[in-house]
Amino acid sequence: MQNETLRPETTPNGLNDFIPTSDVARRSHPAGTLVDKYGRRITYVRLSITDRCDFRCTYCMAEEMTFLPRHEVMSLEECLQVASVFVGLGVSKLRITGGEPLVRKEAMWLIERLGALPGLDNLVITTNGSQLDRFAPALKSAGVRRINISLDTLKADRFKAITRIGDLSKVLNGIAAAGAAGFRRTKLNTVMMRGINDDEFGDLVQFALDHELDISFIEEMPLGEIHGRSNTYISSEETRERLASRFELIPSTESSGGPARYWRIPGSESRVGFISPHSHNFCDSCNRVRITAKGELYPCLGQNDAMHLLPILREHPGEAAPLRQAIMDSMGIKPYGHDFTQQMEAPQVVRFMSMTGG
Repeated sequence: MQNETLRPETTPNGLNDFIPTSDVARRSHPAGTLVDKYGRRITYVRLSITDRCDFRCTYCMAEEMTFLPRHEVMSLEECLQVASVFVGLGVSKLRITGGEPLVRKEAMWLIERLGALPGLDNLVITTNGSQLDRFAPALKSAGVRRINISLDTLKADRFKAITRIGDLSKVLNGIAAAGAAGFRRTKLNTVMMRGINDDEFGDLVQFALDHELDISFIEEMPLGEIHGRSNTYISSEETRERLASRFELIPSTESSGGPARYWRIPGSESRVGFISPHSHNFCDSCNRVRITAKGELYPCLGQNDAMHLLPILREHPGEAAPLRQAIMDSMGIKPYGHDFTQQMEAPQVVRFMSMTGG
């Protein structure tokens, strides 16, 4: 791991080759610069910068996690190189994830440089909210456009049970800090769990309305060896039916560039979204890939095939061409889709969500 306490003030040596230089390249990229074998254009990358987190959410990781040793994690300079190559290949949206990305030492050094990449139109971050009270103003100044915050309950004792060690008040303070820093359309992400938080869905929507937030409800995904999911799974359709007894939900054609399908509530600017990898598979329009903190490029969240970028980064430091070729080659292993529904109790993907990244 490179020293993260003394950072260069300019772009690291050799990195200029990764960044589009012409005015035309900065304004737009040629259509189809990164396309998989099914013709889907990749414009969205989720980049995990750490597998560590200050929570231990039951659906995301084991209670006693073994985290990666430092030398197996991409340095921040390496994260910047990977992101820069993707932007050069036409990616316009980059989401920073973890673990919890804001627990990574010197994370703002990276985020500031990502925010300045020519051609990157949409820099966003997913966080558990625990560190936003400290970092929200700096994230805004760095060019982060939008924040997603995980929030599965509004009850402090239940929050502690779901996260094992989390403090709800820190997250609520973080949500307030994001608003005070000028972030708008901040989105809450709620994992739907029958018998755990399904009695709060209406209250969570009302909280979003009251605080001018968006909210997305997410079907639980079979990642990692966590048993009992078939008992807690709830479909998006069932949740919409429950919410319809309290709110008028009007279908919307809006998109945030990801997999959520949105509904509007009259009289409010807030959107209610549903991410439905089980019940309404969205693989046919998939426009994204994921990079883990150890440099694994997963073209599909629900499959195990990956392109390993870290060896390439370290064998060819500062060279764009080998990394660019590996990324383009990874399009050949991107499958058409996944089948989460048949994997609820015996998942094919045994890595935990925290290891994949957001």
